[in-house]
Amino acid sequence: MLQHGAREQRAGGKVWPCRTAAQITLDSPQQQRGCGIPAIHPIISGYTRIVNGEEAIPGSWPWQASLQEKSGWHFCGGSLVGEDWVVTAAHCGVTTSNVVVLGEHDRGSSTEQVQKLAVKKVFTHPKWNPQTIDYDIALIKLATPAKVSRTVSPVCLGETRDHFYSGELCVTTGWGKTRYNAFLTPNKLQQTALPLLSNLQCEEYWGNQITNQMICAGAAGSSSCMGDSGGPLVCPKNGAWYLVGIVSWGSSKCSTTIPAVYARVTEFHEWIALTMASN
Repeated sequence: MLQHGAREQRAGGKVWPCRTAAQITLDSPQQQRGCGIPAIHPIISGYTRIVNGEEAIPGSWPWQASLQEKSGWHFCGGSLVGEDWVVTAAHCGVTTSNVVVLGEHDRGSSTEQVQKLAVKKVFTHPKWNPQTIDYDIALIKLATPAKVSRTVSPVCLGETRDHFYSGELCVTTGWGKTRYNAFLTPNKLQQTALPLLSNLQCEEYWGNQITNQMICAGAAGSSSCMGDSGGPLVCPKNGAWYLVGIVSWGSSKCSTTIPAVYARVTEFHEWIALTMASN
């Protein structure tokens, strides 16, 4: 699930995250749907890969966005975090000429009730560093608000005080490549569960490339790939799904034994809140 093309090369040839599927259930699901509570419940099972991955239940990840060229070419993922806002990776290089597609499952289908929304403005983190891929986060202000529905709703944002620990199973989703050398990306949304790693554990693989603004997951038999960039890593907490990571970089061959690296959303909560409030 990695994306081919010029946009990926901006990240220094590094690649994106990993996936191990397992059964995940939310603790005490809330009756009233808010952020992070899909109307269509996801089912994550088996031990499959996004590289050779598991298809998601249509509509079960309602915050998943596809960032596309006007031609319809998918180049990155994103997450709906408010009716006017989508969060993605800075290295995706989103511009106002791109389109945000919500409510999509099968990109090869013409019958899905998708929302294609124009980009009004893109806010890239001021400390974004394309050499180190640090502070890899950008906010997209939509030109028109998304309409919340059974298949379109926002994810909860991990806050600064939230802690997600090594070994916790989380889920990443996307339309990235199913083999690192594949020419095409899959039409149907893929998913996988994978364990979080501590940054100390991640440094055993990536050394001093890992910063406080990053969180790692995977190295457990599966991998995501190009095209997943900017998409969500979500973890269950208090009956809802929280956005914990943004697909950033990893093994250039989508290795299933090396952890992928995500932008750590809890480190950016204040910047996200301030940016959204002032724009």
